[in-house]
Amino acid sequence: MRVLPVNLNTILIELDDLAQTLALMASLQSDPIGAIEEIVPAARTLMLRLNPAIVDRSKILQEIANRRLDRVVERAGRRIEIPVSYNGEDLEEVARIVGITPEEVVRRHTGTDYVVAFTGFAPGFAYLSGGDPSLNVPRRGTPRPSLPAGSVALAGGFSAVYPQASPGGWQIIGSTDAPMWDLDRDQPALLQPGDHVRFTVAASQSSGATAAPVQPSLPQAGPLQIRNSGLLSIFQDAGRPGQAKQGVSVSGAMDKASLAAANRLVGNSENEACVETAYGRLELACISDCLVAVTGAQCPVTVTDNQGNAHAVSGNSAIQLTAGSSLKLGEPIAGVFSYLAVRGGFDVPHVLGSASTDFMAKIGRMLGAGEYLPVKKAGNATPSLTAVPAGLPKAREMSVIDVVLGPRADWFSQESLDLFASQIWTVTVQSNRVGLRLSGATPLTRSEAMEGKELPSEGTVRGAIQIPAAGQPILFMADHPLTGGYPVIACVAEYHLDFAGQLPINAQIRFRPIRAFETVEIGKTS
Repeated sequence: MRVLPVNLNTILIELDDLAQTLALMASLQSDPIGAIEEIVPAARTLMLRLNPAIVDRSKILQEIANRRLDRVVERAGRRIEIPVSYNGEDLEEVARIVGITPEEVVRRHTGTDYVVAFTGFAPGFAYLSGGDPSLNVPRRGTPRPSLPAGSVALAGGFSAVYPQASPGGWQIIGSTDAPMWDLDRDQPALLQPGDHVRFTVAASQSSGATAAPVQPSLPQAGPLQIRNSGLLSIFQDAGRPGQAKQGVSVSGAMDKASLAAANRLVGNSENEACVETAYGRLELACISDCLVAVTGAQCPVTVTDNQGNAHAVSGNSAIQLTAGSSLKLGEPIAGVFSYLAVRGGFDVPHVLGSASTDFMAKIGRMLGAGEYLPVKKAGNATPSLTAVPAGLPKAREMSVIDVVLGPRADWFSQESLDLFASQIWTVTVQSNRVGLRLSGATPLTRSEAMEGKELPSEGTVRGAIQIPAAGQPILFMADHPLTGGYPVIACVAEYHLDFAGQLPINAQIRFRPIRAFETVEIGKTS
């Protein structure tokens, strides 16, 4: 086995093939190692998040190395048919790559069963192995910013269906209306590891599957009402860890430290849901007296009392609102995301253990003007008086972000590694909670040995810096996919994740590697 660094608390175990990966995964599930907090399986790797309190990793690695890899994993499952309209925009390109007609691509895709090898990337996204070996095609050079729900795709010997609209770099050959992810089902993901899947030609279908998001049930009255929701206002807490087996990422606030600070200021537990709003302009009417706090992005905060008198108030402190008053956030001069907490906490339904909005998982939605915000009864905790604001990045100013090189730094030439750390990267407008798309004057290139090679999909983390074939980085954020197939050159050090989450459009970045890239070979001792 080869151990690759991901970040300060996460490693990637690289194996020879899918069979070994499934065998090690089965071993770690049946006989767990306590120091491993979460496992994300992929085609030839297991990504392991370790307890950060662990000091001696060598003992953990040796215990992993001594696990058997020749175990045959029984994968009995259901047989599921998925009807497909073969109208994908990449169908002709796939046919050209393989050297056959589009009609033959369809015949081969529907001619044999696939097996669900593992899940990841997004909730309900299943990696289907098997099928006709000729349909092993490369990913696109640059992933599309958004693919429709129900897109049926090929890449690197796998087939898959995109459960909802999301970014993606696979080759799209068709679409299906079969819902891959439905939170109303006892088992939200249609496809589970071990299931057998047969694609069929649909008689008549629409352009893709849709699934309604799970929407918070908001009351018709409450202490706060939204007058202006700004660009994007949603409920967020610290996220939903431990759901990787369903393809669900942690998600949560883009700046978790600011979320925790807002809650402390009003006497809540740090993980209570807050309103996360992007680029300011949130405006609220106060219906009845309440204590609130605003943290995060550096923006002007104005309170207008019930007599119409407006005055500026300090962010990062508790704010007492009285009935008939209003609160307004201006546009930030630093950072992006602001966090509004209310004493008692917002009364938002929990889905899979969290109140966070996750558009990839179809949980929650954007908040809109006119809505009342539900508030729970306050506990007995004492509010903090102030919070210390952190330094935040600004547009057109340069910030330095610490990174851990890997897990695929060895896919790039030394020239590219040097360029990655020395060149200034700019955050582009094609950025969101899934990831920040960066632009640099000189694209990064792979080493000659890796030029043109396909990387099997593997686990990714928040802060992973993925390099598509075009050479311009994508920095994964809170709603990142669990797995990806473009090499990750480095990952942001955990202590800079909140800062990275506040990077605005046109911010400039320089990455600073904090240690040399090193891999470890491990083998059995007995």
